Amino acid sequence: MRDIVITIVILGLVPFILRSPRLGAYVWAWLAMMNPHRAVFGFARNLPFSHIVALSTLIAFLFSRDRRPFPISSITLTYLLFIFWMSLTSLFAINSTEAVLAGWIFVIKIHLMLMVTLMLIRGREQIERLIWVVTFSIGIYGIKGGLWTVIGGGSGRVWGPAGSMLEENNALGLALVMLIPFIYYLYQVSSKRWVRIGLIVSIVTICFSILGSQGRGALLAMVAMAFLLALKSTRPIQTSILLGTLLIGAILFMPESWSNRMGTIQTYEQDSSAMSRIYAWKTMWALAVDRPLVGGGFSSDNPVVFSLYAPERVGDYVGGAVFVAHSIYFQALGEHGFPGLILFLLLGFFAWRKATKIARQTEDDPELCTWVPLLMRMVQVSLAGFAVGGSFLSLVYFDFPYYIVAYVVLVDATLRERDKTKLEELVAGKPNHISTYALIGKQK
Repeated sequence: MRDIVITIVILGLVPFILRSPRLGAYVWAWLAMMNPHRAVFGFARNLPFSHIVALSTLIAFLFSRDRRPFPISSITLTYLLFIFWMSLTSLFAINSTEAVLAGWIFVIKIHLMLMVTLMLIRGREQIERLIWVVTFSIGIYGIKGGLWTVIGGGSGRVWGPAGSMLEENNALGLALVMLIPFIYYLYQVSSKRWVRIGLIVSIVTICFSILGSQGRGALLAMVAMAFLLALKSTRPIQTSILLGTLLIGAILFMPESWSNRMGTIQTYEQDSSAMSRIYAWKTMWALAVDRPLVGGGFSSDNPVVFSLYAPERVGDYVGGAVFVAHSIYFQALGEHGFPGLILFLLLGFFAWRKATKIARQTEDDPELCTWVPLLMRMVQVSLAGFAVGGSFLSLVYFDFPYYIVAYVVLVDATLRERDKTKLEELVAGKPNHISTYALIGKQK
C-alpha cells in the first residue's frame, strides 16, 4: 500500500513540475534529504524517482521564464571550482574506472540540481519554503528516533533511512545537530502558536534522537552547536539556560551503557573504533603526500589504497580493516589532494564570512531585520556543528551542508536584486520609501 501511495504522490507531481520547475527543486530536495521511497519494501523501493524528478525539472527549467542568472560571488566561484577540481581528479583516480565514474555521477547529479535551485529561488517566501522542505525531510527521522529513544529508555540505537547517506547512526546524528538551528529559526519567525509548539517539541525529541544515535562525534557537535546557538540567538542568556537544561536532562535520562560509550572519548587509545579512525586518517594523509595535487580520486577509501598507503598491514591495528576515510577533512584531502581540501575549506569560510556581512548589513533594515540576520547566524551555527562532527565522518558529498551554503547564496542574490530594482526606480525618478541617501551610499 505504501508503495502505491509513494508512487502516486511522486509521479502525480511530475505534471506540476513541468509547469513550475521551482516545485521540482523543492521535490528534489525532499527526495534527496528524506528518501521516502526507501521507507517501503515493495516495487517502489528501487524506482528511479529522483531521475524522473530531475529530468522533469531540467526540462521545465530550460523553458521557464522564472529562472534567474546564476548568482556570481566568492562562494559560488569557489563552489564551481571545487566541482571542477573533483572532476579533474577523477581522471587520475586510483580506483577502478567504474567506481570512480559512479562516484562522479552521484556527486554531479547533486550539484547540478543544486545549481538549478540557485537559479530558481528568490525572496523570503521561497527561501523559507526550501528551509521547511529540508528541515521536515530530515527532522521526521529525528522526531521518530527521539520518540523511540524515550520509549525504549535509550537502550537502542537510532538509525537513518536505509540506502541513504543518513543510514549510519553517526551520519543521522550529525545531520540532526545541523538541523536544530533551522528549527530554532522557523520557531522564531513563525506566527502560528501550534506551529511554534510543534517546533519546540521537535527540538526536544531530536535532542533525544541525537543522543540515541550513540555517536560520540554527534555528541561533541551537539555541544559545540548548542554553545554557539546560545551565543547567536536573539536571547542568549535564556537560550543558554534552556539548552543547557535540556541537554543535561537528556543525558541524565540515557542509560549507563550510553554513558560508558561516551566516556571512551577520554580513553580513545583503548577504543577500537577511535583507533580505526586514526589509522584511516594516517592512510589518507600518506596518500595525499604521495599525490599532493590530485589525491586518489573518488572512492579512495578502498582496499587498494589502504594496501598501498596504510601505516601498517591491514588487520595489524586495533579494530580490523575498515576502509573509510572517517573525516570530511581527510576525505577531501585523500580523494582530491591539497587543492581539493583548500577549496572545500574555502567554501565554508566564504559562506561564513558572507553570512556575517549580510547579517550586519540587514540588522537595521525594517524589511529584512526580522529574518535575514537570524537566518545567517543559524547558518553559521549549523556549519560549526558540521565542522566539528564532520571531523569523524566521511560526508564531503552529503547534500545538506551545500544546501546550508545555498541559503546564504540565495539571500545574497535576493538582496542584490532588491537593491538593483530600487536603484533602477531611483534613476527612473520613482524612489520608494527607502531613503535615497542611504541607497546611494550603499551602492558606493
